[in-house]
Amino acid sequence: MSKLILSLDGGGIRGAATTQFLSHIEEELKHQNSSIRDYVDFYAGTSTGSIIALALATTDLTMSEINKLYNYDNAQEIFDPNKGWLQIDGINAPKYAASGKTALLKKRMGEATLDDVGREKHVLAVSYAIEKRAPMVIKSTIEAHRSLLACEVADASSAAPTYFPTHEMDIPAQSENDYFLIDGGVIANNPTMCAVSEVRNIWPHIEMAQIRVLSVGTGFMARKINGPESKKWGAAQWITHGRILDVLSDERVVAYQAMAILNRGAYIRVNAELQTQPGFQTPPDDAMDDVSRVNIKKLKKLGDFWFEQYGEQAIALIKGSYTGPSLDRIDPSTGKPKIQS
Repeated sequence: MSKLILSLDGGGIRGAATTQFLSHIEEELKHQNSSIRDYVDFYAGTSTGSIIALALATTDLTMSEINKLYNYDNAQEIFDPNKGWLQIDGINAPKYAASGKTALLKKRMGEATLDDVGREKHVLAVSYAIEKRAPMVIKSTIEAHRSLLACEVADASSAAPTYFPTHEMDIPAQSENDYFLIDGGVIANNPTMCAVSEVRNIWPHIEMAQIRVLSVGTGFMARKINGPESKKWGAAQWITHGRILDVLSDERVVAYQAMAILNRGAYIRVNAELQTQPGFQTPPDDAMDDVSRVNIKKLKKLGDFWFEQYGEQAIALIKGSYTGPSLDRIDPSTGKPKIQS
């Protein structure tokens, strides 16, 4: 029996495009008396993707309700500016306070734990332990992790450096000391390969040919970085002008790896450059924290655009009936997904 992975990227408020796309998928599956949860065997998420993945895997929230979490009012609560004296937010202090994000995650996810994914399915969220200088993949495949609250795991995975404070968390069976965790986007903004590795570990009888992956991004930044100017930049300029976190979280190499190791037609990568292209004339801002009403609306329209381009194929992949080629991000010159050659 094959296994389906749902892999969701990080990207802050740009997760609104992800939830909009998945809501369309869920609505279509409803017409066939099924849901996304009926088919996914392994959920994987980083940062905002971990919030969505954990909500799907461990709570009773519908995909429509998860989509509605990405609204203007909630975004204002999450991206609550840090108001400390003599602080240059994002430079010598986090740009945003973590309290709003923490409160909202707890309110919506409640007491759900990783154990709520059930025994036949699994979920992981990617983070990074800074004092250990090591990746921290929090996952239901480790028995001791199953008691962790989903809201706290999501909080840690989405603690983006310069945006939110480091998240302190006790990880059972890892150490007697608490871990200080940051956003997993610094090591695996696209968690696909983490999930593929876990599937092979926990279900050793499953061959690579039996793994299917629906991987959903949050849009790829098309804004040019000034090469000549960058030769003179120090830390502050790389943060403010070079957007070093975005550079570190570039996920294109993961798509390349997934296409190389998975069977032809077993991988669909839903993503697009955030620029004007055929079929999509109003791209959203590429900032992960542009939480204006206008930008959130544009992000939802991006999710609509993705469903138009990938919806039929993604549903077939989910159901195990897809017979076409693997698909990559949308080609901005055509407005259509790139086909694996």
